[in-house]
Formats: sequence, structure tokens, C-alpha cells
Amino acid sequence: MPVEQQQRATSTLSASYTEMSEILMPNETNNLGRALGGAVLHWMDICGAISGRRFARAQVVTASMDHVDFIAPIELGDIVTITGYVFDTGRTSLDVTVTVSVERPASATTEQAARSFFTFVALDGAENAQPVPALECPTEAQEDLRQEALDRRRSNRRDREDTESE
Repeated sequence: MPVEQQQRATSTLSASYTEMSEILMPNETNNLGRALGGAVLHWMDICGAISGRRFARAQVVTASMDHVDFIAPIELGDIVTITGYVFDTGRTSLDVTVTVSVERPASATTEQAARSFFTFVALDGAENAQPVPALECPTEAQEDLRQEALDRRRSNRRDREDTESE
């Protein structure tokens, strides 16, 4: 008699979508009045973890973070928006793309300031890895977001491999 395989739970990309905002305050700046890289990484990790917890419906821990691109400075007083969502899953892990945008109210401009990819592992009550739901993208918009993240990650990895082989 064949062993019945338990159906894997599912969750959607939109269930994981997280957006949080901060104002860059003096305690998070360097001597130039710009965001400390560590403060930005902290915000990114928190946003990614929230996305992962929403998706997995379980505690998650950071397993890895890809190369971080710091694209534009964040100045004292700027409004910082960090967004993240799950774009891929393994058996117990989930991949989250996290982007940081900076809004400068005085000039009414917004630009991307940083981005990276995080991998989290879901934990059960005994802090052992546990299975995560399969990712569903029920709308074209969600599938487009997923594909954009997959393409960007592939491109980033290819670029780093090319740089390392030079």
C-alpha cells in the first residue's frame, strides 16, 4: 500500500508583504550625518524576518544575506521605507527580497537606497527547522514581483561570479 504524502500548506506572496518606515535619527548616523550601514542592515533584517514570519506562520531565523547593494546615501532626517516579501521557498527555508527607499520631503524626491536578499529558516517550538508553506502567486502582479526578484537574484549572482573569476 503506498504511503500517503501529506499535502504541503500554501501561503501567498501578498501574505508576506511587509512595509515599514523609519526616520533617520542622530543615533543611527555616522560623522557625515548619513545612515550607518549597520543600522540599515538591522532594518532590512527586521523587515525580512517579519515577512518570513507572516508567510511561515512561525518563528524564523536569518540563515544568510546576499551581497548588499548600498545605492544612495540616507541623510539625517530622511524618511526610510523598507519593503520585503517572500519570493521563493525550500523545504524549511524561505527567500525574501528586501529593498530600502529614501524619501527626502524637502525636495519631494524618493530613490532606492539599498537592496539585498535574505534566507530565513522556520523554527518549531523546540527551535528545530520546520517545513514552510509552498509559495503561491494567485495574481499576475504577485507572479511579476516573484519573477522580478528571481531574475534580479540570478543576475546578481552571475555578476559576482564574473567579478570573482577576473
